[in-house]
Amino acid sequence: MAAAIALAALAPAARAETGVVIERATGSVQLVDNAQRAKLARVEGLGDLSHASLVFSHDARHVFVFGRDGGLTKVDLAAAQVAGRVVQAGNSIGGAISRDGRIVAVANYEPGGVKLFDAATLEPLAEIPATYGTEGKRAKVVGIADAPGNRFVFSLFEAGEIWVADVADPRAPKVTKLANVGREPYDALITPDGRHYIAGLFGEDGLALVDMANVEAGARRILADYGRGGEKLPVYKMPHLRGWAVAQGYAFLPAIGRHEVLVVERATWREVGRIPVHGQPVFVMARPDGRQVWVNFAFPRNDTVQVLDVERRAVVETLKPGRTILHMEFNAGGEEVWVSARDDDRVVVYDTATFRRVAELAAQSPSGIFFEWRAKKIGL
Repeated sequence: MAAAIALAALAPAARAETGVVIERATGSVQLVDNAQRAKLARVEGLGDLSHASLVFSHDARHVFVFGRDGGLTKVDLAAAQVAGRVVQAGNSIGGAISRDGRIVAVANYEPGGVKLFDAATLEPLAEIPATYGTEGKRAKVVGIADAPGNRFVFSLFEAGEIWVADVADPRAPKVTKLANVGREPYDALITPDGRHYIAGLFGEDGLALVDMANVEAGARRILADYGRGGEKLPVYKMPHLRGWAVAQGYAFLPAIGRHEVLVVERATWREVGRIPVHGQPVFVMARPDGRQVWVNFAFPRNDTVQVLDVERRAVVETLKPGRTILHMEFNAGGEEVWVSARDDDRVVVYDTATFRRVAELAAQSPSGIFFEWRAKKIGL
């Protein structure tokens, strides 16, 4: 017994990593310890979180939560309380934090555009109206991401444009506008190295690719006509690209309105394969070691998660975590994945090696799950 106690004392303790679970129906977030798989606290008063996302400050002390009601809320994770809140628009869809951690950018549907705020004080710094065309209309802004060199890159849905904002002077941002990138860009990702920004196109088959090291070259169309000859299916939920399904030199992307995941070679940005899956993919997310990709699905097949083996490019496991699976998040090492089952009011935790369900946590209509390893990562 004494030997067992001594060995236990020498074993490294699991490091507590704070996570945040969006509780969309109650305007609250639940703070969790993902090493202990335990609830720490609940913070309330965050407004409409029906399509909420968040980013971490670079020291992981705070999160900035972007609510559907235009609310930007700063939450102090150590104190488990709201540190600041401003309703800055009528309808917003997400945001990002600059590479130096000083500026928070919010992407707005109504009025269309981007607003910049001081990360320390939430003081408004500047607005970038998403104005396009000869009539001065404003487009919905989607797919916003931070980029190297203290830039933000984002897409204008109705305009079919991608803009890059240099915020070295956050009160006077310099904007480069790329026109005619394709019809209705709807979401986007920036690759983990910050080199390429990829926007999905809702209005046509294909994606728009921007080389962030050569923005002046414009956007390049990739995967054009990937749906040619196939049956057009109704789209029940817009797929999401933010999640970094980039692994072992390939990008794994959801095909709009199709029961497929597209496999794209990063060296050439050409399609090299397709993986048939259970339904219309929503999130396609790579495990941190790049050996697996996890996929959830749109209504009416949204009770299922499938696991793809990257080397075999095939489905290796199908799981049924619960009703209305909205999001997934890996821990920093990728040994576990947390899955939100909104209509069961719970978060389910799986071992990614054995696919065994190892824990469940109660949560109120959970959606997005975010762990603090994101704090220093580009595009997340």
